Amino acid sequence: MHISRRNILRGTVVIGAGSVLPTALLATPASAVAAPTIASCVTWGARNPSSTLTQLSNRPNKIIIHHTATANATTYTQAHAFSLARAIQNYHMDSNGWSDSGHNFTISRGGYIMEGRRTSLSHLTSGNGFVTSAHCPGQNTVGVGIENEGTYTSLLPPTVLWDRLVDLCAYICQQGRFGASQIYGHRDFVATSCPGNAFYARLPELRAAVAAKLTDPPPTAWSTIVDNTSAGFRASASWLTSTYSTARYGADYRYATPVAESDAAYYSATLPEAGTYRLEVWYPANAGYNASTPHVVFAAGGSQTVSVNQQTSGGAWRNLGTFSFNSGAQDIVAVSRWTTGTDYVIADAVRITRV
Repeated sequence: MHISRRNILRGTVVIGAGSVLPTALLATPASAVAAPTIASCVTWGARNPSSTLTQLSNRPNKIIIHHTATANATTYTQAHAFSLARAIQNYHMDSNGWSDSGHNFTISRGGYIMEGRRTSLSHLTSGNGFVTSAHCPGQNTVGVGIENEGTYTSLLPPTVLWDRLVDLCAYICQQGRFGASQIYGHRDFVATSCPGNAFYARLPELRAAVAAKLTDPPPTAWSTIVDNTSAGFRASASWLTSTYSTARYGADYRYATPVAESDAAYYSATLPEAGTYRLEVWYPANAGYNASTPHVVFAAGGSQTVSVNQQTSGGAWRNLGTFSFNSGAQDIVAVSRWTTGTDYVIADAVRITRV
């Protein structure tokens, strides 16, 4: 696999110091959690999306709880629930300009669960993939958005809504293979009152109720480290070996001068399954190392480049980000020499963790 200058320069993101993300609590799929009854978009009479929805290969890794901020209706019929779903979709498409309902699922105050954005239900049922949504900036490719009918700034949702929410969250956790600790409120990610003070205060209870339904214990997250001395590492003879810095990982590390050609140091691994993985790098920082070292990630959806300042924050794991990969043996990330300046680029170690 070769790295082109176009791939190096495309979509570059610079990571800062200390940007390590917490490991998600994973859960083995629990066969005891039955699929709740969910009305599809066709069933409740949804409009067709105004444009093609982006389908993803990764499964979601969290749930985000919303309230609709609409009236606390006392009509609990299925007809009312379906009317609510249509009204939300109309608002999201006609007022917000979105291509479809922004969220993935809706629960009415009468306890009816409905699909929101099209293909959310098929992805959930199969336990594979996800659809890019629009309910929470920064989380729309990894977070399942659940709208709960009503306004819960001071009131709590009806028992029937709560019970269906527990059922739905447990099933989502099972299918997504993550734990109840990954249930959040909308306000955890953006400045909003959603899902209301009263509802938000009850989220610990929701997590506990969902965890109780996930009867199988969570396994240890899969993780592997590929050092520059590992079988999964390869580089040309132009990459020299050094023991200069005591902040290295392992016995030594590799270094090379910048050059405008494809001569990268590659880290490969055999991933146990298709899904989402967090990538972290270890390097010994030094003022003489490169401030913009390209790390090319060979994600399932295409190569992505993350630029790392190797002059600072060395001697620790530094987060590159979370990416989708297919299963099996493959190149995961490459440290490229195609950058500016004359300072050395460093290839030391990479840690890969399933999330």
